[in-house]
Amino acid sequence: MSNRIIDTEYAIEVVNMTRTFGSFTAVDNINFNVKRGEVFGFLGANGAGKTTAIRMLIGLLRLSSGSATVAGYDVRTETEQVKRNIGYMSQRFSLYDDLTVIENFELYGGIYGLSRSEIRQKSDEALRRLNLESQKKQILSSLPLGWKQKLAFTVAQIHQPPIVFLDEPTGGVDPITRRQFWEMIYETANTGTTVFVTTHYMDEAEYCDRVSIMNFGKIEVMGTPSEIKQTLKVESMNDAFIRVARPTET
Repeated sequence: MSNRIIDTEYAIEVVNMTRTFGSFTAVDNINFNVKRGEVFGFLGANGAGKTTAIRMLIGLLRLSSGSATVAGYDVRTETEQVKRNIGYMSQRFSLYDDLTVIENFELYGGIYGLSRSEIRQKSDEALRRLNLESQKKQILSSLPLGWKQKLAFTVAQIHQPPIVFLDEPTGGVDPITRRQFWEMIYETANTGTTVFVTTHYMDEAEYCDRVSIMNFGKIEVMGTPSEIKQTLKVESMNDAFIRVARPTET
């Protein structure tokens, strides 16, 4: 794993990043930085452009203009290095339902270039931490959604990347599981890993160190939850989101 990220204060740096599809601008000249070890919330209504922005940052979609570095690597010219230095949990569940728990660890560990001994060590540690050792040979489809999500987050970090991208990771799970998932996020950030997370649950925005809110491809407001609420003169992040995403309702 490269250590280039240690040469900069920021895990992610974005300058004038834009993505167009024909005449439609999905991401419109956005600028932001994310510090190492920060939990950064990337918010926006459906269609605001946040998933398109993430796809550019993780090397799945080319920038139309502007620049970005992730883990110290240029997303335009060093795509493979970017992919090797991040973990990614997609909006749609990202593990394989027809494989066992341990087979998913083995598959992704191999994709990330870990040796068999490393995969065995890291998967054993992860399953012990999740208290799922007795389920390691169980087909994934038989597990509750909450456990699947926790496993997906854990597998995304099996190679210990400096940055983890989570695209609406708690969608569809119950409030208790959501809270447990956020405890896992805090534990990850406390190790120095940067967590870049999108969510449509506005109470979760309160858990982030800093938050940005996108609307129609632009970042409309960014700061700590307290700063955003003060700037917009609202009582909650839900009110802040409504003020930005649906201004005609306020």
